[in-house]
Amino acid sequence: MLKYMLDTNICIYVIKRRPIEVLETFNKYAGLMCISSITYAELCHGVEKSTKPEQNRQAVEDFVSRLTILQYGEKAAQHYGEVRAELEKAGTPIGVNDLHISAHARSESLTLVTNNMKEFERVQGLRLENWIS
Repeated sequence: MLKYMLDTNICIYVIKRRPIEVLETFNKYAGLMCISSITYAELCHGVEKSTKPEQNRQAVEDFVSRLTILQYGEKAAQHYGEVRAELEKAGTPIGVNDLHISAHARSESLTLVTNNMKEFERVQGLRLENWIS
């Protein structure tokens, strides 16, 4: 059963194997984690703009082979509309991809693991954890 959705920054920490506490926590929760297809798209973008695309593509594929990629669907889109409207009304918008990722995690009742707490704390009803001490 899935419990955690990893934000892009946490994925990058795991791929780079540092800081070590993130990798240890990742290994501890094997089978309980997923990423959004939005996060996967961000990782693919990073690969394509990197100076070592082949090496980085392999690292990303190795990483994603160890977890589930949840497809962004209608339920996430509905939450996106709600979250975006709430944040716009409050005058506290967040980045477009972060909007999608937070809406996706919230729509699936998953805890979003991120090192970007300040951005995501604005989203009502989103459970958050930071694996960086």
